[in-house]
Amino acid sequence: MRFEASQHMKLSQQMKLAPRMIQSMEILQLPMLALQERIEQELESNVALEQVDPGTDEDRVKPSGDEDRREEALERRELVVGEDSPGGTDDWERLGALESTYREAFDNEYSSQRYSPSRMAGERDRKIDAMAGIPARGESLTEQLLNQWRFADVEQNVAAVGECIIGYIDDDGLLGADLETILDQNRNVPGVEMTITMLEKTLAEIQHWLDPPGIGARDHRECFLLQIERARQSAEEESTWNDARLLIEDHYDDLLQNRLPRIAQKAEISMERIHAAMRLMRRLSVDPGRDLVEVEVPPIIPDVVVEYDEQADEYIAGLSDSLLPTLRVSSEYANMARDRSVDKETREFVGRNVRNATWLIDSINQRKNTLLRVVNVVLARQREFFDHGPQHLKPLPMLEVADQLGIHVGTVSRAVADKWMQTPRGLIALRKFFSGGTATDGGKDMSWEAVKATLQEIIDAEDKSKPLSDEALAGELKKRGIDIARRTVVKYRQQLDIPPARRRRVYGGGE
Repeated sequence: MRFEASQHMKLSQQMKLAPRMIQSMEILQLPMLALQERIEQELESNVALEQVDPGTDEDRVKPSGDEDRREEALERRELVVGEDSPGGTDDWERLGALESTYREAFDNEYSSQRYSPSRMAGERDRKIDAMAGIPARGESLTEQLLNQWRFADVEQNVAAVGECIIGYIDDDGLLGADLETILDQNRNVPGVEMTITMLEKTLAEIQHWLDPPGIGARDHRECFLLQIERARQSAEEESTWNDARLLIEDHYDDLLQNRLPRIAQKAEISMERIHAAMRLMRRLSVDPGRDLVEVEVPPIIPDVVVEYDEQADEYIAGLSDSLLPTLRVSSEYANMARDRSVDKETREFVGRNVRNATWLIDSINQRKNTLLRVVNVVLARQREFFDHGPQHLKPLPMLEVADQLGIHVGTVSRAVADKWMQTPRGLIALRKFFSGGTATDGGKDMSWEAVKATLQEIIDAEDKSKPLSDEALAGELKKRGIDIARRTVVKYRQQLDIPPARRRRVYGGGE
């Protein structure tokens, strides 16, 4: 075997993104709320970035001398460099000596916040009030169920097993594992002999004691039966609840498939009783656990506002950038970065912050410019949508917009990602305007979103006693000039969360 060592030269080209380009792409993709949070983080971490107060002159500088600025920069640099930096240890020792020397002054009640002029005048501290007004973290579903379980009148061993079972209840309030799995994972509960019989007995106690009814059910069918059992005890419509229990207990599959005549024949009850029972079933919950825990829905803040100008007969777009603070680079820190009298390390630290602040401001301005250009193309292309509705949405590929603006298609994708537009037709996701489409028999372009809207319109207007099949829906679309296959109709119907014809059918006496 022979080993050789050799050297070779190779010429190649590589494309690498500069940090400034990466930051620009990140800023472009951020929606309004995320951008606000990003700016707040930069204001806290970057000493060279300033926020211009509303109603003040941008050139006006907050009163602070050069010496104060230099001291602040030194302090921020030392926090970044750390204790091992030159001079860092001496500063920490000096701080410790100062604290021990003036401890009495620091601890004196007259030097505390309680003796501030606003406190002496009887005014409340607004920051403390704001913190006191922040709602506490809500209890999780498991914590609330455990609190209820502690008040249940059960034996001690049942109480211990119940705590194990409650840990397997999911956010919907249903049991997220079968009893065999719970037994395998909890065989060593102190003082309790775990068996399937013990688990079944404890689960029945959980379903009896915990609220809302349906908590701890193993599936939706059992969840409905538990709620019906609790409702029968306090409701006047006991006979109707009995019918509802019969439908769910003995004819659940037929009920899900809307085979009501078969249920009426097998159960020997009238269609009127079936419809009355189904009306009561609307009170049942498929996820009772959600009644105990609030789902936090993040607010949607539009990045773009579109208004109609009647005089010019056109739609005008504007960015909702009034929610963003006005930023600038501190002139003191910019001068400090060029001042040779400042030590090198401080000058480099300040220089990095000045460059980062400049890049951030440029990225935000570029985001505004790119987003507004893309929106103006949308307004010009989708005028019929704003005039007449979603059925007139035209296909608009991102590649076409990128070619028209002279930018990369990835830039268009980032510009519209997670962005919302406030229009005279409501709040609309900006990405909705970008899709492929088809041409109608009349030669008119129509986007797939417009096809879906037309399909929804046809289904809404159909005779519910004789709903249209997927083949019939394709025929109705063809009458309107939209020629698509039946399987495409099925796909769009499923995307719209519309059930098939047999489940859409309403029998006599139904609603």
